[in-house]
Amino acid sequence: MLGVGQKFPAFNLQATISTDIKTAFTNIHQDTYKGKWLVVFFWPKDFTFVCPTEIAEFGKLNKEFKDRDAQVLGASTDSEFVHLAWRQHHADLKDLPFPMLADIKRELTTALGVLDPAEGVAQRATYIVDPQGIIRFAMVTDLNVGRNVKEAIRVLDALQTDELCPCNWQKGQDTLKVA
Repeated sequence: MLGVGQKFPAFNLQATISTDIKTAFTNIHQDTYKGKWLVVFFWPKDFTFVCPTEIAEFGKLNKEFKDRDAQVLGASTDSEFVHLAWRQHHADLKDLPFPMLADIKRELTTALGVLDPAEGVAQRATYIVDPQGIIRFAMVTDLNVGRNVKEAIRVLDALQTDELCPCNWQKGQDTLKVA
């Protein structure tokens, strides 16, 4: 698995951005949001149980990420058409404010090392990538365990201070000073 300090891999994927078939799809690549922080999260499969709870939470907190000059990108190994159908049929996903990437060839999940070898789907991975394309945070949980989206915001806040942040640090609190 690629980790902190490594370059996030180049990618060029179809994405679902709306529920209207006429405007639903666009192409997104590593330079689409050049100069921004990226929060890229993967889920195993569309039309499942844990995944929509996380995706909906990223959607609810999208403004928090935008306020931090970060673009959220969600991804799975399902196609853009499966993403579209899921968005059209799941009330919590209809108005998502971020793209759903379709890694159907499993190129990005393989390059990152988060393709689950037993299941053949994306592991539940989260990456925070700085504006230079360097991975600054990487986390993977078990396929059955949802992540804490507020923790991704907390870590993004800490990374953006470019200072030493103690355990459980929250935005607005003092950072550590080296004597």
